[in-house]
Amino acid sequence: MVTTEALPALRLKKVVVLGANGAMGAGSAALFAAGGCQVTLVARDKSKAEAALAQMQGITKSEVVTNGVDCATYDDLPSLMDGTDLIFEALAEDMALKKDIFSKVDAVRPADALVATVSSGLSIVAMCEGRSDGFKKHFAGIHLYNPPHVMTGVEVIPHPDMPGAVVAELGDILTRRFGRQVVLCADMPAFAGNRIGFKVLNEVAQLAETHGVQLMDTLIGPYTGRAMAPLATVDLVGWDVHKAIVDNVAANVSDECPGAFAMPAYMQALIEKGHLGDKTPATGGFYVRMTRDGKAVTEVLDPSTLKYNPMEPALKIPFVEEIKYLNRAGRYREAMAKFIAAEGPQADIARKVILGYVSYSLNRAGAGEVVATYSDADRIMTSGFNWAPASGLVDLIGVQKTIDALKRYDLAVPALLDAAARGDVPTPLFNLPFVTPGRYLAG
Repeated sequence: MVTTEALPALRLKKVVVLGANGAMGAGSAALFAAGGCQVTLVARDKSKAEAALAQMQGITKSEVVTNGVDCATYDDLPSLMDGTDLIFEALAEDMALKKDIFSKVDAVRPADALVATVSSGLSIVAMCEGRSDGFKKHFAGIHLYNPPHVMTGVEVIPHPDMPGAVVAELGDILTRRFGRQVVLCADMPAFAGNRIGFKVLNEVAQLAETHGVQLMDTLIGPYTGRAMAPLATVDLVGWDVHKAIVDNVAANVSDECPGAFAMPAYMQALIEKGHLGDKTPATGGFYVRMTRDGKAVTEVLDPSTLKYNPMEPALKIPFVEEIKYLNRAGRYREAMAKFIAAEGPQADIARKVILGYVSYSLNRAGAGEVVATYSDADRIMTSGFNWAPASGLVDLIGVQKTIDALKRYDLAVPALLDAAARGDVPTPLFNLPFVTPGRYLAG
């Protein structure tokens, strides 16, 4: 086993977290502190850093873990650098803001200190424009998934100038010391997890304009292999975050799914009115929760009118209910057979979305793509999104049946599936240790 003492360049004993008062800042700081690091929380003013410390205590459920955690402001940066091994930036997803803080960090960082960003998809190379050669050699994206104490997935996106040995050591220490599921990604917009995941989320948001929010969340609900229904997930992560991710991909990526990342106009209109999902409880997002006559009430958005209406109390779709029953009984192969065979326009909608996920995920691996192998895409979707892996769904459906279904809906057939059908790739495809695809299908 490789210990941290065997990796002197990455001993990670002292970590400075910038933007510590945000959700990812506090969560990341808690992860580093729990891993034995001495942590300094940095925010615009001391009170915000102290608030982050309180968040850390709530996350770790321990005052002991946060003993010795220091609080500081950006004015203190020069005095914080002595002995610092990692400067971890967790500011808002704003390129100009990040570049500004990195210019300040570059002026004071120790020569051997790593610098990392928790960015969920901005260009690593662009963030380093104008920075010193030493900065670039020590810079990487370390994209943790929120909340870091629950989701173990992490994408590592090294700057091209970072030596390969350092990249390998960074992945090793994140795995062994911090318990992360590490996926190495190319510097492409939204990296792997958000590129794949938000393609699905945005597609469902587009379809909701025609078919309704509650129906789409029922059709693409947990029974299809995700912890939460997709539009409820967008409310959880925030409409502003959703917009930042899909706009970034739409502006900078050309692939086999043109238009998939186009932000729905109704969402843009509501964002301008302050609707950001769960983070704006008074205005809501796809759903809004309120108290009426002393009772908790949830209303659902009608995208055609931009108004909220009472939810249908028990929206049940027969083929969905049958599949849920089979999933709960652990009969996942039967459930997927029912999903593929179900008749009617609603089944077609659900199949096209889920098969689109399978196609898009498996097509993001290989030469010139964001990850090297399809198992990397599987790993980040399971550990970062808590979604069923694409290859696991193929195993349950069957390789040839999946290919036939993809062709039926004019979806790109990944080269992996053609190779598996020929016998050039062994099956079953899904091969992540200690993970069973069925665990994601119980909903």
